[in-house]
Amino acid sequence: MDAFYASVEQLDNPELRGKAIAVGGSSKRGVVSAASYEARKFGVKSAMSSVIAKKLCPHLIFVKTRFDRYREVSHRIRDIFFQYTDLVEPLSLDEAYLDVTENKKGNPSATLIAREIRGKIKEKTGLNASAGISINKFIAKIASDFNKPNGQKTVNPEEVLEFLEVLDVRKFHGVGKVTAEKMYRLGIFTGKDLKNKSLEYLTKNFGKGGQHYYNVVRGIHLSEVKSHRIRKSLGAERTFNENISSEIFMLERLENIAEEIERRLTKSKVAGKTITLKIKYSDFTLQTRSKTISYYISSKGLILEIAKGLLYQEKMKNSVRLLGISLSNLNTDKTEKKPETEKKIEVQLKFEF
Repeated sequence: MDAFYASVEQLDNPELRGKAIAVGGSSKRGVVSAASYEARKFGVKSAMSSVIAKKLCPHLIFVKTRFDRYREVSHRIRDIFFQYTDLVEPLSLDEAYLDVTENKKGNPSATLIAREIRGKIKEKTGLNASAGISINKFIAKIASDFNKPNGQKTVNPEEVLEFLEVLDVRKFHGVGKVTAEKMYRLGIFTGKDLKNKSLEYLTKNFGKGGQHYYNVVRGIHLSEVKSHRIRKSLGAERTFNENISSEIFMLERLENIAEEIERRLTKSKVAGKTITLKIKYSDFTLQTRSKTISYYISSKGLILEIAKGLLYQEKMKNSVRLLGISLSNLNTDKTEKKPETEKKIEVQLKFEF
């Protein structure tokens, strides 16, 4: 979806249409969750400090998040996906992978299916969507960003290698800012530069990620579209308007966070064994403390009790700007399915685009 949260707000409030808006908090500790395309022209983007966003775009309008509304719209969009295939893997409220190799419409063209789905989304919700179409998730993900907003790009099987070779490594999904800077220092600027490096070289410089980069630049990505993604963790966190140095005040905040987690666990019908306390200090250093117990828990009281123990585990080195609690090692954990054989990938390459 194109600037999903911001687009929903502009859809629901005509006065915001055509204006630079940011969904998120406007306080000095606020963070931008999403920015409209009008705001992006000024450099405003998600995860940016609200203070910086306002400096870049003085006329920026802040709108509070309404996740219940975004979920409602997201579910309507997913209903459209399921009209075409049951192999739908949501990544978030605004993004999903669809495997349309065999689809309910019997349409032999993935490109036409994408165009039809985007048209239905516009008709049913009034929102614009973009799409990427290719032989695997990695390339489709990259392609989906090419003709935004309200566009799509198809990378046919015979175009994959050339497409990846000319691509800046910063465009590779999974290559973050730090990794991209390291690649630049090593003289790796494009997919072609990356492809010229041996597996040994990439493993030496990027550890386990080296194998991944070696494969994807050759168009190899065997991850299937999983229709039921298994939740690995669940948590909540709070950023404070003022730094906190008193542990008593921290405990009050932790109680509120634990209450929120209990609500989410109950709604999701899950429980966990590993409790992690996240602490971000006033100097922006981040620390996590974890404890794993022998039984599953989901109640506020038990979560808070363990979080308190983690809080007192060692003395605070500074005042605190953020606290968070998460549960992992959930009772939903299952062994991931292994990728299909190369034979299936070969069949997918023959799919009519």
